[in-house]
Amino acid sequence: MTQRTATLTTSYLVILLVSSTHLINDLIQFLLPALYPLLKAQYGLSYFQLGLLTLAQQITACILQPLLGLYGDLRPKPYSLAVSLAIVAIGIVMLATAGSFEGLLLASAVLGLGSALFHPEASRVCRMASGGRLGFAQSSFQVGGNAGTALGPLAAALIVLPLGQFSTIWFSLLAVGGFITLLWVARWFTHHQRMMQASGGTAAIGPALPRKRLIIAFAVLGALLLSKFVYIETFKTYYVFFLIEKFGLAIPHAQGLLFVFLAAVAFGTFFGGPIGDRIGRKRVIWGSIVGALPFAILLPLAPLWGAVCLSIIVALVLSSAFSAIVVYAQELMPQKVGMVSGFVFGFAFGIGALGAAALGAQADQIGMQQVFGYLAILLCLGFLTIFLPEIE
Repeated sequence: MTQRTATLTTSYLVILLVSSTHLINDLIQFLLPALYPLLKAQYGLSYFQLGLLTLAQQITACILQPLLGLYGDLRPKPYSLAVSLAIVAIGIVMLATAGSFEGLLLASAVLGLGSALFHPEASRVCRMASGGRLGFAQSSFQVGGNAGTALGPLAAALIVLPLGQFSTIWFSLLAVGGFITLLWVARWFTHHQRMMQASGGTAAIGPALPRKRLIIAFAVLGALLLSKFVYIETFKTYYVFFLIEKFGLAIPHAQGLLFVFLAAVAFGTFFGGPIGDRIGRKRVIWGSIVGALPFAILLPLAPLWGAVCLSIIVALVLSSAFSAIVVYAQELMPQKVGMVSGFVFGFAFGIGALGAAALGAQADQIGMQQVFGYLAILLCLGFLTIFLPEIE
């Protein structure tokens, strides 16, 4: 096998390892919202304050990810990916030992910093390891994160909620394991760069779109990310409270149903990428966000069993868009994969957190059931997909 052929081979082991560390990162990130029922009672927090914790965690990622991604484009630092999990380990220790709302805010921001460094670099590595199967690699990466998020409620129900806030400190061991794994990935990254240079690899060239069309495309992608992530983030943050308020469920039962929703998100994420490789990213985006709309409208009106079934359908359909959106955005500007990935992840996390905080404040006034009743309106933004240019 020649060096050039080797660079075009899909590196499944690298994709698997990066996806596994994505699971660890997002599992630890989700321990914060999983703790919300306990923290609300222990510190007397309002829904708005819970939303501020989400905002502190996610807005850090929102602001820093595009900047860190651009820096990685200009000056690749293979070992920065491992550093991200070290920061996450520090953040989870701070969360375990925080004794006030201010301490929780600071821990949330540190967790967000680790995530901000992790996502654009990890997405870049998966693209490098894809061997041209961009949708498959991105979906595999994303499903690791979504699996970690889905395991968060189970970890909360089985470990954190029974044992208390300090028990989260044990999850720092997972972050250390991820750090060690990413040290190996960093060595592969360095070796891959050398092979590309030796084989005469050239920079990728994007579609020849005018600047105005690029601006419109990214504005539409921003609106689509808003619709998806405010919806998903609201579910992650408040679905437990919705189930308790409307159906009178116990916290462990509600956490279990949140796990079901998030597990469906993980499954849907995986299928979106490979399907996009076959039929095109734009079609997947169309079918995902608009396709979830009628089920999202019915969900708040249904009885418990119906709400659970509809939540699974919405999660499967809606989550399939994200991998397609990430790869579509990267294809618009493939010469700046880190910056674009950072924009997509950062904007998604930031707008989701802002939306969750705003809707939490609204829930303090009108109740969580009413907020969930209005939530489906966000998915109407999916019709803006018509303005995305055809680039495939």
